[in-house]
Amino acid sequence: MISSAVLPDGCTVRAPAPTDAEGIFDLISAYNTTVVGFADCALDDIAERIVEPGFDAGNDGWLVLAADGLPVGYGYAFDKGGGGDVEVDMISQDPAVASWLYDRTMGRAREIGREGGHAQITVDVFAYRADEGLRDLLSGHDFVSGTTYRRMRIDHTGPVAAAVLPPGVVVRRGMYDDESRRRAHDLIVECFRGQFGFVPRPHEDWLAFREASSLFAWSQLCLLEIDGKAVAFRDSCDMSLETANCGHIAGLGVLEEYRGRGLAKFLLYDAFALDAAAGRDGTILLVDTNNPTRALELYLSVGMTPSLTYDGWRRVLPVD
Repeated sequence: MISSAVLPDGCTVRAPAPTDAEGIFDLISAYNTTVVGFADCALDDIAERIVEPGFDAGNDGWLVLAADGLPVGYGYAFDKGGGGDVEVDMISQDPAVASWLYDRTMGRAREIGREGGHAQITVDVFAYRADEGLRDLLSGHDFVSGTTYRRMRIDHTGPVAAAVLPPGVVVRRGMYDDESRRRAHDLIVECFRGQFGFVPRPHEDWLAFREASSLFAWSQLCLLEIDGKAVAFRDSCDMSLETANCGHIAGLGVLEEYRGRGLAKFLLYDAFALDAAAGRDGTILLVDTNNPTRALELYLSVGMTPSLTYDGWRRVLPVD
């Protein structure tokens, strides 16, 4: 696909490099502040995405620079697993730059589909509900909102009591060997299978991502077992540490046949107690409000409150 949009005079484009992380951070911080009132991004997260396993910066990323050399736009297309699902994003306060990045990311998404031998691809974009410019751009190109996410938070103003473990349940904290990591990954895939936007990574890719990330640690991955079977998990990380001094639950799930036994509540209360003991101001997570497990009701019931709203936008299109 050849871009039909034109960049403003004086702009140049190149692939992002690890040394660009701070410039991209400044760009995204300013953009987010305009949209939601605060920066809402972490430098480590941006830096790691540029070198994330599976992301080819030379083909999959675009950094738009103004005549003074400062970033004015950033976009990427990321193959989520080789199955014809691609995540794209385009960030710029200049509508002309955003439109150009839209064309480039969508063109690359089609290329990824062709390279994978797919007749069509599914393209996902994750956007703030308050981002009217991006919402108008996406809806004007036949994207539809597939689901809504809410950021949930609970504040910790003092010590939090230790969670009470349900009878017959064993806690496994930290995944330090190949077998436990395989069990954890298989459980995560089973719990999230079929949910909007979830594409399981091959196990080796999942391992490589976690090993390369400074935000995720094997010590923060927790499993619950019943009769020797892993049935529930919590995956915490440091994603909200820099921006909010909060713990962050990146994933929480319970196998369907084991729901309703208080396992998810234990994992939440346990995270709250650990975060409070570590001096965190609160605990944050993101929930798909259309989750078939009625997760939003669970988080509200344990005292978490919603703040930011996001939409998952999707378009399915032929690669030719």
